[in-house]
Amino acid sequence: MTALTMSPTLGDLLKYELNASYCREAVTLRAGTNYALGSVLGRITASGKYRLSPDAEVVGDEGAEVATAVLIEAVDATVGDRTGLVVARGPAIVSKAALVFDAPVDDAAKTAVKHAELSSVGIVPRDTA
Repeated sequence: MTALTMSPTLGDLLKYELNASYCREAVTLRAGTNYALGSVLGRITASGKYRLSPDAEVVGDEGAEVATAVLIEAVDATVGDRTGLVVARGPAIVSKAALVFDAPVDDAAKTAVKHAELSSVGIVPRDTA
């Protein structure tokens, strides 16, 4: 029998938000990435665009190393900048299991830093069932 695999949904990621009109924003995602639902994003200071939040400062993308938002839809921006919908402020609760990090954010200590950065803007990552 063939096993079916479902892609994550918004319900898997977003467990609570006070008010969508307050918590969400449309942002510009920097070209070069196929962003998944649940991507943890940082804002590039110079351009105002968002990208996957790296674990350390990247030359040319300064500011993005601080996680400030979570993408709530999948967006393919591989060939150009695209607009995406994010949770940009809380109060909101997201599932830790549904978050997608930049490749260098690859251990528990680095993900804990990203969780703390999100919590500082009111987006609280939690273990959810």
